[in-house]
Amino acid sequence: MGKRKRARPPGRELYEWAQALVCSVLTVVVLFTFAVRIIGVSGGSMRETLQNGDLLLVLDGWLCGDYGPGDIVILRKPGFHEGNPIVKRVVAAAGQTVDIDFDAGTVYVDGKAMAEPYIREPTHTDEGTEFPLTVPEGCIFVMGDNRNESDDSRNPALGAVDTRSVIGRAFFLAVPGAAEETKERDWSRMGMLNRED
Repeated sequence: MGKRKRARPPGRELYEWAQALVCSVLTVVVLFTFAVRIIGVSGGSMRETLQNGDLLLVLDGWLCGDYGPGDIVILRKPGFHEGNPIVKRVVAAAGQTVDIDFDAGTVYVDGKAMAEPYIREPTHTDEGTEFPLTVPEGCIFVMGDNRNESDDSRNPALGAVDTRSVIGRAFFLAVPGAAEETKERDWSRMGMLNRED
């Protein structure tokens, strides 16, 4: 004769569900306390990659390691944009030399023209920084994808950014903002943010 299954005590299944739920909530709380932040995009300096009102998941700076060209970062510098967080793309890292031909709109890093499929238009706006510029140790050079409408490292008030001013690296577009023209959200934009986005 086969073995009879032992009956589960009443409430055992409910207890297991509650335990799983509590563990899940605690994991999310710990994750969002120590590793991930939610940060909103304000303004149009990263169009078309990011729109005003987008909500991003940002990996905290202490987990990111080194920042490299193409990374989308959130930074805060006292006295710049009233100390509010700004979203920019890393163009060059420490030791690299940036040069910009404002007539042609081309950005060069270490003498090589950058392939930048993500920019809205070529770079024609000079904000006062002298080029060529070699990025100091412990710093990054950042620009917005909407090059001619972005206040970034071309402005001497920001310049090359100390990596200690970086809050973290954006890795996921969680909620798309409403488009300026249509006032509708394009949910197909939701997803991972890669270096080439």
